[in-house]
Amino acid sequence: MEMGLKGKVAIVTGGSDGIGKAAAESLAREGASVVICARRPDVLEEAASDIAASTGGAVLPVQADVTRTQDIENVVNRAVERFGRVDILVNNAGASAAASFEAVDDKAWQADMDLKFYAAIRFSRLVIPHMKRVGGGRIINVTNLGGKAPRASSVPTSVSRAAGIALTKALSKDLAAYHILVNTVCIGLIESGQHRRRWERAKAQDPSLTLEAWYERLGKGVPVGRVGKAQEAGDVICFLASERASFLSGTSVNIDGGSSAVI
Repeated sequence: MEMGLKGKVAIVTGGSDGIGKAAAESLAREGASVVICARRPDVLEEAASDIAASTGGAVLPVQADVTRTQDIENVVNRAVERFGRVDILVNNAGASAAASFEAVDDKAWQADMDLKFYAAIRFSRLVIPHMKRVGGGRIINVTNLGGKAPRASSVPTSVSRAAGIALTKALSKDLAAYHILVNTVCIGLIESGQHRRRWERAKAQDPSLTLEAWYERLGKGVPVGRVGKAQEAGDVICFLASERASFLSGTSVNIDGGSSAVI
C-alpha cells in the first residue's frame, strides 16, 4: 500500500528507543525524512544509525530535553534548516510516573506535565506554521489507556495523558480547516526500555527470570495473551501520519491487545 509519505519530513520526540524509534523507522521506510530527538546523545546516535541502515532513509538526530523550551526550538529549527519543511509531528516523549495522589508533590506534578503535556503544546505551536505553509500536516500524540480510564495510584501520568487526549481533540477542531489532522494513540502494554528496566530490577531478586518469561508473565493480563511489540505501535503511528488516514482526525486508537475497559 502506498502511504504517500515520500518527501515528507517528520519529527519524532523520544525517538531513540521503544515506540518512538519504531515509529521513526516505519516513517523512514515509507520514504519520509525523520528527525529524532532524545536526551541521551549516545543512544540517540545509535538509534539514528540503526534506522538509516535498516531503511536507507534520511535521519537527523538532535539531542534535546523536551522539558526545555530552548531545546524544543532547536529541534524544529534544525529540522527546517536540514529538510526545509515539517509535515509530521509525533509527540512521543514520556515516561511512566504512577503513585497514589497523596504521594505526589507539586514538583512531581510539574515535572510530569512539562515532559508529557507542555512539550506537546510547545512542539505543536512551533510546527503548525510550517504545516500551514506546505498545505497541511499530521500531529500524533502518544498517550495511554490511563488517560481514558485511570486506575488507583496512577497519578500524575493518568492526568497528564488525559490532558493530552483533550489537547488532541481541541487541536483537531482548530486545525482541520488547514488540513492538519490530529490524533492520539493510547498505549497499553508494549515492549519498551521502561519494561526492560523493570525486568532488570526483578531479575536482581530472581536471577533465573528471563526477559521472555517477564513479558510472558505481563502478557497473561492482556486479552490477546501477549505484550505488544514496539513496531506494532510504530506502524499504527505511521498509518495515522499517512495519506491513507486523510479522513481521520480528533480520534484515539487503543494499541492495547484489547485491555482497555473503554473504546
